Amino acid sequence: MNGKKVNWIFLASVLLNILTVVLLVVMYPIFGMDIVSNLIVSQLIVLLPAAVGVFLAKDNLIQLAGFHKIKISTVFMVILFTFLIMPLVTLVNAISMLFVDNTVASMSGDILGAPFIVMFLLMGVLGPFNEELICRGIFYQGYKRSGTTMQAMLMSALLFALMHMNFNQAAYAFVIGVLVVLLIEATGSIWSSIIVHIVINSQQVLMLYMLEDGTEAGLEMVQEAQSMLTTDDLLLVISIYLILSAITTSLAGCVLAWIAKNEKREENLRAVWKTRKDKKEGKVFTIPLLIAIIIVFFYMGLEVLLEALLL
Repeated sequence: MNGKKVNWIFLASVLLNILTVVLLVVMYPIFGMDIVSNLIVSQLIVLLPAAVGVFLAKDNLIQLAGFHKIKISTVFMVILFTFLIMPLVTLVNAISMLFVDNTVASMSGDILGAPFIVMFLLMGVLGPFNEELICRGIFYQGYKRSGTTMQAMLMSALLFALMHMNFNQAAYAFVIGVLVVLLIEATGSIWSSIIVHIVINSQQVLMLYMLEDGTEAGLEMVQEAQSMLTTDDLLLVISIYLILSAITTSLAGCVLAWIAKNEKREENLRAVWKTRKDKKEGKVFTIPLLIAIIIVFFYMGLEVLLEALLL
């Protein structure tokens, strides 16, 4: 697996996503999917092209992804790292909401209409595991074979962002994508990024269900609270989280350094910033990737335009 093959996998995933959306629109009068089916299908759309790509490349997925053991003490520090980066993620999310709607909030009614345990497993555990396996296991490691660690980090974060197919989630997904790659280099294991992703998604699901009281009135209250946010409210939130994230992200950097030292990988973490490229296989940026990026941005732009016209 190298960067060129990763780009073909991503293009196949994008085309499969668009095809699925078109089919669902055409079949909507006679067939509709609930939130659970939608989440399962969306994960399969990403998983299937990646699985085929790994099979054709004849790679060992376990070795490629980097499922290595990490110390128990590192696990606890990874969880601490996760909570320390949350203010930064919230800040980026709030900034994006100045221009587009909060995607998760807009889906809150559908999410809360499903059983908690089902949504917790799909959104909080299985989804993050699947996305980390693909984005940090296949995409990141594939790009590392074709370019520098820095290039691989940025490219895998970009693909992780674009996979969400909307500007709101793409914004903070890119930030998360960069941060978890640094964590992978500090720990030497994809388990660290899986833990981060599961903690972030799980707490989002937990908070959403804790905010509603299980009644229709509770659902309406959550949705109304989200829709009533004004630009002034968002600017206030951004101001607060700008200060908070400056503090917590600095602390997260200290935790990251501690983790690297604990796992004896300080040099690996420093190597992320090196720009020298040894002889590698394939290219990082290719025509299939360019086509995929154009399609995704066109799709996301069209979605924003349609939402504006419907308001």
